[in-house]
Amino acid sequence: MRASRLVAILLLLQARGRMTADALAAELEVSVRTVYRDIEALHLAGVALYGEAGRDGGYRLLDGYRTHLTGLTRDEAAALWLAALPAAAQDLGLSAAAAGAAAKLKAALSDDLRQRADHVQGRLYFDPVAWYDEIDRHSFLSEVASAVWQHRRLRVTYLRWDEPREVERTLDPYGLVLKGGRWYLVARCDNRLRTYRVSQLRHVQPTDERFDRPDDFDLAAYWRRYLADFTARRHQLHATVRLSPRGRRRLAHLMEPAVVRAVATTTGPADDDGWVQATLPIESISHAHDELLRLGAEVQVLAPVALRELVARTARALVRYYGE
Repeated sequence: MRASRLVAILLLLQARGRMTADALAAELEVSVRTVYRDIEALHLAGVALYGEAGRDGGYRLLDGYRTHLTGLTRDEAAALWLAALPAAAQDLGLSAAAAGAAAKLKAALSDDLRQRADHVQGRLYFDPVAWYDEIDRHSFLSEVASAVWQHRRLRVTYLRWDEPREVERTLDPYGLVLKGGRWYLVARCDNRLRTYRVSQLRHVQPTDERFDRPDDFDLAAYWRRYLADFTARRHQLHATVRLSPRGRRRLAHLMEPAVVRAVATTTGPADDDGWVQATLPIESISHAHDELLRLGAEVQVLAPVALRELVARTARALVRYYGE
């Protein structure tokens, strides 16, 4: 554990220049005293670093000192963060580069750290696709990724999901996000940032036009805001229902976590048959109708009236199909 910490200190100082003991301690999640001991160990090992006192002081490596984690090609450097995500690297056409970067990093490790890396690698596998889900087909991912790297404008034909129809768009591609086995493109269109599912692209035409991507654009921060806004927009309505004991048990397997949490926090006392009343967040009347029917006769809709009537019409149709 200490050996990996010493390597981390070297890489942090090499990447960021001067860092205080407090900053190193926060980054490594250890005490300042531990950082002092590690710095002393690096001194004894002959590492060329020194400390500077004062408000702007800290530790830094001597000018020109580098660790031996060098020799990466341009593509390997670009694929470095994908070394632990082989499926994503393959999707982007960077699997060979990611493997090469991982091999060079491993070669730079000491024997004990290399054995530890092999130990962990052989016992962990990352599969981003959910159960019962199909792998997203993305014929144009490589073209989109190339435009993202090179800051080149794209002309695309996109199949909208809310009102299924093809639309023409000109995009400034800012970044790619892999979520749940699906790739999404974050791009500027008509002076607004928007999100596009890559598998919904029907045609992609890279252009020679370049665009200026803002230096302060933070893809991770944008995605967090997008998800929060998406959740808020989805659950603007509520439904009041009664659930049987079996319905409550099946809920966790059939419904999304927000619904399960709502039942846990809004459930009233059970009646003599074990049924309870709860308030659920819903996206729309039609969406709630489709979701609640998965519980069959283990749920009874009380409100809103429009949802109750829609479920009742479906129930009457089922009786016509199957008889008494």
